[in-house]
Amino acid sequence: MPIARLLGFDIWLATSNGAITRSSAGDTFHRDLLAKETATAFCRHMQAYRAGMVVTFDQETKGALVVEDFVELSQTVSRWVETNRDFIELVSPIEAAIDRDPVQTMVCGSLRVMQEAEAHLNTFALLDQVTVLKTQYDHRDLCLLDVLTKDCSKGHAIERWATHRGIKAAEIMAIGDNFNDIEMLDVAGMPFVMGNAAPEMKLRGYMETASNDDCGVAVAIEQVLAGARA
Repeated sequence: MPIARLLGFDIWLATSNGAITRSSAGDTFHRDLLAKETATAFCRHMQAYRAGMVVTFDQETKGALVVEDFVELSQTVSRWVETNRDFIELVSPIEAAIDRDPVQTMVCGSLRVMQEAEAHLNTFALLDQVTVLKTQYDHRDLCLLDVLTKDCSKGHAIERWATHRGIKAAEIMAIGDNFNDIEMLDVAGMPFVMGNAAPEMKLRGYMETASNDDCGVAVAIEQVLAGARA
């Protein structure tokens, strides 16, 4: 929202990996929430990784984000903790906070730990009822595994909004830098991948723009305005 407000006009935002589509003025178009029973089962299944676990709720007050402990999160995602501290609530055990459907659950940690976590998550009894989206930053030794309700993604959210507005795929531009952007990029007629994206992302046939340190978003927009097409 701080970034959206800088634009100076009302816009529609597909947030939390596409789980919520809402205007910056607060009007809700769609929500895909995770069933509380599934979220609770996930927390119990991922018991060994709960030091890096976060449950997200659709509210703008303290308790929007629930964690068990700050210690590991303050090491792996310190800037996230500081930015969102006013919205984070400590609850132990974390599943005690799940008294309603959350937006999503998440575990994060080092690449090695999350590789183990992903393998364990693949044995989750309710895996067919969820969508698992991975965000990985090799240079930061950081990986996040977001767990949302089945078929929820940025791609589904953009496709749903475009259909509602009568916008064709060829008229959609998307810019992504990680694995959780793939569905969105595949929906767009003009997909761009950031220069700092993982090598695997650059092999999928998307147009490539500059890195985030080199104003890659602005470069991509200027290319489209100049007539670039995939």
